[in-house]
Amino acid sequence: MTVLAFLARRLAYSLVVLVGVLIVVFALVHLVPGDPVRLALGTRYTPAAYEALREASGLNEPLISQFFGYLGHAATGNLGVSFRNGDPVTELLLDRLPATVSLAFVGIVLALAIALPAGVYSALREGRASDAIVRITSQFGVSVPDFWLGILLISLFSTVLGWLPTSGYRPLLEDPGGWLRHVMLPGLTVGLVAAAIMTRYVRSAVLEVSAMGYVRTARSKGLPPRLVTMRHTVRNALVPILTITGIQVATILSGVIVVEVVFAWPGLGRLVFNSVAARDYPVIQGAVLLMAVLFLAVNLLVDLLYAVVDPRIRLS
Repeated sequence: MTVLAFLARRLAYSLVVLVGVLIVVFALVHLVPGDPVRLALGTRYTPAAYEALREASGLNEPLISQFFGYLGHAATGNLGVSFRNGDPVTELLLDRLPATVSLAFVGIVLALAIALPAGVYSALREGRASDAIVRITSQFGVSVPDFWLGILLISLFSTVLGWLPTSGYRPLLEDPGGWLRHVMLPGLTVGLVAAAIMTRYVRSAVLEVSAMGYVRTARSKGLPPRLVTMRHTVRNALVPILTITGIQVATILSGVIVVEVVFAWPGLGRLVFNSVAARDYPVIQGAVLLMAVLFLAVNLLVDLLYAVVDPRIRLS
């Protein structure tokens, strides 16, 4: 299958998934008890304002008409307006996206910097004390809630040492130094949790490849252990490592709500948290749609990288 045919097939699949996501989110949001229009108006409530906002938002129409109307607008990039402040949802999402992407980038870089050497080191020393230490540490990292880890890091690096700020955000292009100082703690929180998960996968992948016949043959030929590890073992373990890396990137992009709330990080996760509390339907739907698009885009990129890492893999 050619690359273009593969892309066309995956895009069609992604479109079906997105429609399914929209149906589920649309149904769940409308099944939750409460009136979002009444909540949005707050103290400004009057019967006339209530009816005007319901009509402007299309909530006075049947659910099926609301869904297809939303679907048609979403296809053109129009995700509606926020109930809380009247801002276009698309602008709100694009304004928050850079913060979440930068947090995901720092988190996954830190995770890879920890997980790759730790996982390979542990696999090459299987059964030894050092292997047990890495496995116990990674299990502890998997078990620790990210909000607790974030609070612990704030207490250490901000309260006790005073090295880093506890919250806030600086745009990378406007203030690189300020951005780095503010992103370190939330990035480290996300990165440590992801590293704990990825270390176990890296270790398993390296152990599986190490048992292959071609690795044993390379060792029997007297090749240097470092060469065998890098050229034959780690290189051939990259496919499962790519898989877990893609999953973690997509998870960070779409699931760091608690971390963003703890660090007052102005990303998509915090926007979703505030929107759920305010029952802001358009923002919730738009954010979930964007997160689904990001998740599918990461998966597509990982599939394409499979063929780059291992030419024996055909796009299918």
